[in-house]
Amino acid sequence: MLRWFAGAVAVLLVGTIAYLCFWPVPAEPVSWQAPTPPGFTGPYAPNTRLADLRTIAIGKEIGPEHIALGPDGKLYAAMENGDVLRMEPDGSKQEVFVNTGGRVLGFDFDGDGRMIAADPMRGLLAVAGGRATLLVDRVSEGDPVRYANSIIVAPDGTIYFTDASARFAPAAWGGTYPASVLDIMEQSASGRVLAYDPAAKTTRVVARGFSFANGIALSADGRALFVTETGRYRIWKVDSNARDLDVQAGSPQARVLIDNLPGYPDNLMRGRDGRIWVGLFRPRNPAADGLSDKPFVRKILLRLPRFLLPLGKPYGHVFAFDESGKVVEDLQDPSGAYPETTGATETADRLYIHSLHAPAIGWLPR
Repeated sequence: MLRWFAGAVAVLLVGTIAYLCFWPVPAEPVSWQAPTPPGFTGPYAPNTRLADLRTIAIGKEIGPEHIALGPDGKLYAAMENGDVLRMEPDGSKQEVFVNTGGRVLGFDFDGDGRMIAADPMRGLLAVAGGRATLLVDRVSEGDPVRYANSIIVAPDGTIYFTDASARFAPAAWGGTYPASVLDIMEQSASGRVLAYDPAAKTTRVVARGFSFANGIALSADGRALFVTETGRYRIWKVDSNARDLDVQAGSPQARVLIDNLPGYPDNLMRGRDGRIWVGLFRPRNPAADGLSDKPFVRKILLRLPRFLLPLGKPYGHVFAFDESGKVVEDLQDPSGAYPETTGATETADRLYIHSLHAPAIGWLPR
């Protein structure tokens, strides 16, 4: 009996090792060098200014990932189940404006008042009359938009949006969060910024080479785009007129504006007085950074249950910077009571806080 038990344990051990080393996974991690985490120092010194948020109840909805005021003065918020809620700025008179059948991660409004939405399950959408119509889901034949993420409409009508990953489509990999984990663990830097011309109905690649291209904002003069690169903890400034620019190759048309952030940057939103707000989804984990040059180990981790991945602890954090990259405001909640802060929307009297999974809309008086 003892000999049989020892043999069974040996077989199990060999099988486990074989699984961890050889079981197929969809990602092919590549080596890169993560900068030493700065921690919460300098302009990101610890504080509790984001603690004790006031909240707006949203019923059974979850995850106000993106929040913005519309041209009608109403507040709009995109939810996990595909609903986009519309309400008064104080949260009253809530209604479902549209359900896209996917999961809107970002939206803006064009000159005609239409909502233009980035839905990673479907593509770039135009919403009018309670219906969502597809504008574009590919750059060209054989080049699909796999992960439409964030969006900004320029005054001339050009629609700039991020395609977070050219490798992992949320519709194919269990949703937006699982697909983002695969992309960031792989580090193939396949994310890009796209521009759609609604008059010509054409799409061009502005820039590529981002490790999960996420939030996007336009400079005041319209000549530059600010782009968060979630997988490498930084924010870029890119020439909005660039064409098929590889940011990894080096160019005067693109530079890192803010580097080595203490967390994973997400949405970008223009605020008041020149501020641009960014949310840090979670703080960095030194263990994860220590694996940046160990692609084989990261591949082993992808064979484990997702809850075992070295993700940072919950920690609420949003900050604002100006167009020169100077941090001008920083709000934190070390308790992480309002989970996964993805951005902030600033009005004259309120600061609304975005979240990937919160069951309410958080806000602070200004």
